[in-house]
Amino acid sequence: MGKAEYLIVLAACVLVTVPLELAGARVYRRPKRLARAVLPMAVVFLIWDALAIAAGVWGYAPEFVTGVMAPFSIPLEEVLFFVVIPVCGVLTYEAVQLTLTAIRRRNGKVTAR
Repeated sequence: MGKAEYLIVLAACVLVTVPLELAGARVYRRPKRLARAVLPMAVVFLIWDALAIAAGVWGYAPEFVTGVMAPFSIPLEEVLFFVVIPVCGVLTYEAVQLTLTAIRRRNGKVTAR
């Protein structure tokens, strides 16, 4: 896989969770809400990464990243990681909530969400 390995893993995460959106999770259909959920923590962890890289505590194997760098020497793949993985988590959470609501309705126990 080489230099595209990190990107391939991120793409696989997206591909595995996209069916959840198609099944009714409605995460991508509410981009402002998704941004409010994902971006604050992405910023925090990107700052943390930048500080760790600058201090020499953290780094990336050049053979597994494309070499495209965001500001502060953070690989593009790492920036995408802090967006893609939380989005996949939100998709999974919403799909589980949707499933539990359907089960409760089927069993006659409707709860407000």
